[in-house]
Amino acid sequence: MNRSVVSVALVFVLSLMVVALAGCQPATQETNRNASAIASPAQERFDPAAIQAEVLRIEREWFKAGETHDVEAMKRIVADDAVLTYPDGTTGTKADEVRIAESKAITVEGWEVIDPKVTVLGPDSAFITGRSVIKKGTYKDPNRRTPIDISGEYRFLDVYARRNGTWQVVASQATNVTAPQPAASPSASPAASARTSPPPPSPTATRTP
Repeated sequence: MNRSVVSVALVFVLSLMVVALAGCQPATQETNRNASAIASPAQERFDPAAIQAEVLRIEREWFKAGETHDVEAMKRIVADDAVLTYPDGTTGTKADEVRIAESKAITVEGWEVIDPKVTVLGPDSAFITGRSVIKKGTYKDPNRRTPIDISGEYRFLDVYARRNGTWQVVASQATNVTAPQPAASPSASPAASARTSPPPPSPTATRTP
């Protein structure tokens, strides 16, 4: 075979190899940066201070609704799928909150919110903790002849979610704060300790945070 023909064929093969290798090279840094930007969209911006103020406003409105038996406020604030845990360990739903408000089962002289703190988890979720004090409060349990005294101090934790632009309570738990029991003397008998211990609080089947 003519040497010139072999040289031309060799050059042609080498050219094809160069083109193939060029196609296998990794993307440039700029291309990688653009792809990363598309795959990881920027996080949604929100104003935590505004959310804190809104959740606190709604929380106070919820307390007021319980005090004044505002049924419409209950329906608006409590989510349809909300889970409520009461101080006696029982659970309730939005329907229970509405029923209590409609029947005016709770009567109080004062219902104060103390040291509320809102923690923002994201643009659509937050929770609030704090204490509340009920003055001269009673709950009329339909299964009991005499009203239950619900006066006292409570700690609460309420979880909020924003759905379709509206903040609602989706979970709530309240715990009755009792006076700490004095430490028993080493020489005291179990019977004596039982007599000096304060009785357990009366159970309540109502939200009393």
